[in-house]
Amino acid sequence: MAHDYGLTINTLQTTLDWLYERAINGIAGLDSAQALANAYQHTHPNQRTCVNALIRGQNIKAGASGFITGLGGLMTLPVTIPLNMTSVLFIQIRMIAAIALLGGHNLKDDEVKTCVYLCLCGNTAKDILKNVGIQLGTRLTRQLLGQASSGVVRHINRAVSVKLMAQVGQKGSLNAFKLIPLVGGVIGGAFDSITTDLIGNMARDIFISSPTISVVEHNDSQTQ
Repeated sequence: MAHDYGLTINTLQTTLDWLYERAINGIAGLDSAQALANAYQHTHPNQRTCVNALIRGQNIKAGASGFITGLGGLMTLPVTIPLNMTSVLFIQIRMIAAIALLGGHNLKDDEVKTCVYLCLCGNTAKDILKNVGIQLGTRLTRQLLGQASSGVVRHINRAVSVKLMAQVGQKGSLNAFKLIPLVGGVIGGAFDSITTDLIGNMARDIFISSPTISVVEHNDSQTQ
């Protein structure tokens, strides 16, 4: 049975903001999004292959059981999401933020922040944008969201929170498998890795220029 861990839209938004700030500034034992971006910048012949390598690296970290669940910095989170979920969410937000930086975006801009949260929804981001009349093409720029009304941005942020609350419940339902030795870690790790891959691909399609014109439907960074 899924659990909601006492979450509401407001507390989840507080969680996202808390993690976003720490993704920008870094946290004890973990580099900032800027440091992560720097580690991959200029390591591949073009921007998209560089980002794909970054995504693959974060897939591995997200799928590794207990990767950062023991870090003291995350223990101060003021809401009740389980620490293992919080750690994966931090990895994902930091990954998206690093991709945004590689695309030349400013993480201090509210529009960029909204786009980062939007990426956490994976492919569902396309439906969220469609519902407010925004078409996702090869790149969703700061200027595009900047043209949207504040009401549209609030709608997007709320839709993201609703989607993430559902994902928390879905992840919580997987905890039942932890009663079976070894199976829980395998299932949970695979879920986190696949989800992170989808999120990374969405971030790439939003923040990084593409040579094509249509919506990118393929997956450039399959997890091995």
